[in-house]
Amino acid sequence: MRTKFTSVLLTLLIGAGAAHASEGGNAGWQRSADNEVANLASLQRGANNFMAYCSGCHSLKYARYSRVAADLKISDELRDQYLVKPGAKFTDYITSSMPEADAVEWFGKLPPDLSLVARSRSPDWIFNFLTTFYADPAARQTGVNNLQLPGTAMPHVLSSLQGVQTVVWKNVETKGSDGKPVVSHQFEKFEPAVVGSLTPAQYDEFVRDTVNFLQYASDPTQVERQSIGIWVVLFLLMFTGIAYMLKKEYWKDVT
Repeated sequence: MRTKFTSVLLTLLIGAGAAHASEGGNAGWQRSADNEVANLASLQRGANNFMAYCSGCHSLKYARYSRVAADLKISDELRDQYLVKPGAKFTDYITSSMPEADAVEWFGKLPPDLSLVARSRSPDWIFNFLTTFYADPAARQTGVNNLQLPGTAMPHVLSSLQGVQTVVWKNVETKGSDGKPVVSHQFEKFEPAVVGSLTPAQYDEFVRDTVNFLQYASDPTQVERQSIGIWVVLFLLMFTGIAYMLKKEYWKDVT
């Protein structure tokens, strides 16, 4: 029942967001991640994705290698081979490999820690950010821009997987406050420019696994807590019934 209610609520919220996006001219690129944080295989793949493509710049300062491996049922051998960085211990927190001075010089600021990004931004935000990079010659430092976060300093580190896409804009004419016509550029569609090693469906799945892992990292106990919560609610319902019957037994002689 709880799962059904949650699904209906999410559907309503996503529908409202899609309607708002359509009004703002963003329809076609804002999508739901549709990730499943309880999917263990997806979490394991996502952990591998993060370590291979993200941990060079981004940290997870609240997560330890040992905790991640234990939660995701990763063996000690695979943990040390694929998770723990050279020179680090399995009890260490997951930190970035990039020196802070280099990060500031290259990007103008430190890449953010991603421990809580799924809670502060939402999984859908991350999914759209990682799928809407496009070629932009005006972005001289990276050569790309992003629909979810325009002007981002982050290069498209997954371009070898997704490839490089361009954006087709459409001109939309509206009337300004002074009654004069105002022309704005709105998103119409993506077009492939350079093909990546993954198909669009495979790339979406890759990003979805990564989003799954980041959502887990933002709250490692969420799945366990939710499952316990169901039993707590059932206990309270049962206790309410017992208390009601006990109340009737006590008050039958009074009435």
